[in-house]
Amino acid sequence: MPYLGAHMPISDGIESSLYEGKRIGCDVIQIFTHGTTSWYVKSLTEEKIEAFKRAKKETGIIPVSVHVGYLINIASSEKRIWRNSVNLLKKEIERTEALDIPYVVMHPGSHKGAGEDKGIENIVRGLKKVIEETSDKVKILLETTAGQGTSIGYRFEQLAEIMEKVDSERIGICVDTCHIFAAGYDFRTKQGYERIINEIEDLIGLEYLLLFHVNDSKKDCGLRIDRHMHIGKGMIGKEAIGFFLKDRRFKNHPFILETPKEDDYDIINLEILRQIIKGDGE
Repeated sequence: MPYLGAHMPISDGIESSLYEGKRIGCDVIQIFTHGTTSWYVKSLTEEKIEAFKRAKKETGIIPVSVHVGYLINIASSEKRIWRNSVNLLKKEIERTEALDIPYVVMHPGSHKGAGEDKGIENIVRGLKKVIEETSDKVKILLETTAGQGTSIGYRFEQLAEIMEKVDSERIGICVDTCHIFAAGYDFRTKQGYERIINEIEDLIGLEYLLLFHVNDSKKDCGLRIDRHMHIGKGMIGKEAIGFFLKDRRFKNHPFILETPKEDDYDIINLEILRQIIKGDGE
């Protein structure tokens, strides 16, 4: 069975994410390691690191990924934004390593009108610098995007180009089911699903697909609108989500919910995912 979990809040302390994850029934969790609205981030104190490690041991929950702050945009052609983004991404990786978490997840960025080619050039330059100046203990996962605005990463070809040009084993991808659906990848039939997986295999390689964000979509396929919805309550549906969950090629992969935080719905969504895997939730 895949490892199932959710993005957990850290408002009561970074270690609280693990205790909350245990309460709702997670195997794995994803977190931010700081507030996401500031360029300035302090290093983690030894006290906070030890509290997190103690909580990890007490709960048995596996923290698999850190999602970087939303200010980061290494696709930007504005020098100040690009420089600040690179520096903050380096800090994110340092904090992730200190917490002994294997993956940092990031959106590739938005070119803001400079064009996709220029945006990809900036991303590649930024990733190369970050990889050169950080530890190899943390992998950087490029998350598929919905294609809103001028975002990059809504086509597998774009991610493949970035990975080929960076040429590092430290780069992988995170597939968000809502995002690829919004971007026009329709996997609501088995044939459609296999076509998408084959495309990832051909362009990138399934060995680089290391993490899933599992979300239903409030909006229909191809509209390029990023609106996450509870599992089975959106336009994707349980059967299509099940194609990923029950694919034996991903039997050891983490699947992280990023569905709306309301009325303890994480508990409900996790149970639905487990029912789908068992075959009685379709």
